[in-house]
Amino acid sequence: MRLAVLATLAVRYAGAARRRPALGAVPADDADGGAISVVIPARDEETGIAACVEAARAARGVAEVIVVDDESTDATAPVAARAGARVVRGAARPAGWAGKTWALAQGAAAAGHDRIVACDADVRLAPAVPARLTARAVAHGADLASVTGVLDEPRAGGRWLHAAMLASLVARLGVPDAARPARPRRTLANGQCLAWSRARLDELGGWESVRGEVVEDVALARHVAARGGRVETYDGAGAMRVRGYGGTRATWRGWGRSIGLPGAATRAVRTGDAALVAVAHVAPLAALVLGTADAIDAALLAMRLGLLVGTRRAYAQRGPAYWCSPLADPLVVAVLVADLMRRRHRWRGREYPTTPRRSAGRSPS
Repeated sequence: MRLAVLATLAVRYAGAARRRPALGAVPADDADGGAISVVIPARDEETGIAACVEAARAARGVAEVIVVDDESTDATAPVAARAGARVVRGAARPAGWAGKTWALAQGAAAAGHDRIVACDADVRLAPAVPARLTARAVAHGADLASVTGVLDEPRAGGRWLHAAMLASLVARLGVPDAARPARPRRTLANGQCLAWSRARLDELGGWESVRGEVVEDVALARHVAARGGRVETYDGAGAMRVRGYGGTRATWRGWGRSIGLPGAATRAVRTGDAALVAVAHVAPLAALVLGTADAIDAALLAMRLGLLVGTRRAYAQRGPAYWCSPLADPLVVAVLVADLMRRRHRWRGREYPTTPRRSAGRSPS
């Protein structure tokens, strides 16, 4: 089993040798994907929504910024309006829809332009990101495009656990910006910033196709890929900053709700992924501590350290907490196992089932 894990990781990490050019590689003057509607789904985001809206409004090519107020109980809507957004008051969720997915669907329907960029309320986009992202998607024929950003997490505990979670995601799915497309059931997208053509996505089923998914970004990416669409993710190279969850416990609750990809992958796949992380990340370090490590353990440890070096640019702050994040790998396995046992998930006052509603990554019959 360890040899199989070693071979699997070698194949997945090989994608790092040939990656798509970083988003910043598109010259600013050449980044023309047409007029852009920016959609921001927001629920109880009054403390950060103004900065998100202002950054989006200042971005090149953005014709409008739409904030979908997802039944907030705070001042999200008036704060967003004062910052210059057009606020869409979210309607009550229809049965079977997840909150964020319903908000995205409403925002896309309200958009005045075909090219749409959606970003989370805790995201700060650099001025060139929307135009460059849409231009890259148009040039490459991508039906769904996303960009990775830099995490701004000043709390050491949050960085420590988040970095271990990120490492597990790369181990399970490979390098997100690898030039070679992943198989549909392993396709990944970063929902913190997504771009698509409304007309094309509607042809592929739109947001309704993943209406009840907890992890809507990955579910949509796999839905699009399974239907022959092209999905691409680009390295933002520091062009997008994301606010951290704020400490170990908040990261456990925040990213822990989706790191196992509930609903976007079958239970068998998620079980295998949890086992892979245990064998690849936890067992070799335990063997080293116990003095029983062999050549396979050494190779797996070398891969884990290489992964740590490779993901460092995803963090605005690093320090000892980041470099010690492999010590948090057992907690990540615990998160993945807990996710397997969970039948329903509670997030922001709402409950959702976490069992797959379809066979992820399979083309329709």
